[in-house]
Order: sequence, then structure tokens, then C-alpha cells
Amino acid sequence: MAKAIALREPEPMSAINITPLIDVMLVLLIMMILTIPIATHKIAVDLPQGPATNPVEAPPHQLAIDNSGRLFWDAAPVSDAALPGLLAQAQRDQPDMVLHMRTDPDASYDRFAHVLAVVKRSGVTRLGFQGNRPLAL
Repeated sequence: MAKAIALREPEPMSAINITPLIDVMLVLLIMMILTIPIATHKIAVDLPQGPATNPVEAPPHQLAIDNSGRLFWDAAPVSDAALPGLLAQAQRDQPDMVLHMRTDPDASYDRFAHVLAVVKRSGVTRLGFQGNRPLAL
């Protein structure tokens, strides 16, 4: 006796294809991993608020960093150890001192960040950044 085999018709799949969803989630995760360190690496600088109160001011001091990382205070070379003393002396002489900082575009960011941290620790409140051209001292 031969048995009759009953063939069943294929049923439609009711599951959702989640492969594209996983791909999108991985791309978003990679973007978050790449952008978070950029957003968290910063140095807080208090910027002035409101209009200027004193129209007549002394000329600002210039602090420059060249492409090799050397410091220049008002176009004269200065060492890292002497910088905090110069900043303190300038603030004693002029309490409302303005400091303009200029960095060569080829200087390392770490060097710039270190010098900026020294300036901030010294209590300079009026700080400006100049240009993005190579230094010609």
C-alpha cells in the first residue's frame, strides 16, 4: 500500500527583516563614538559680555607661538618658566590688560592648549585670538 504524501503550501513569512535596522544602528553608534571625544575636549574660557566700558585702552600685549612651539612675548622670545611671571607682572601694571594670542597654523594643538591653560590659570580675563597666518617675527 502506497501512502499518499500531502504537500503543504508555503506560508508567508511574518518576521521583519532586521538587518537594515542593525546596519543603521551600527552606523549611528560609530558616529557617536567618533564625535563624543571632540565635543568633550575643550578648555573653558570666560568671554566678555556687553559693550566696552573704556574706549581708551593701552595697547594689548602679544603672545605668539611659532610652528616649532617657541613662545614670544611682545615679539621677544620667552621661556615657558618665565611666562606666568610676565603675565602676573602685566596684570599688576595694567589691571584691565588685554592679551592677544597668535599661533602659527603649523604649531601643535597640544602646545597651544598647554599655553592657553597657563594663560587661564594666571587670571587673564581679556583674551583675543589673532589670525591663522604663519608667524613672521
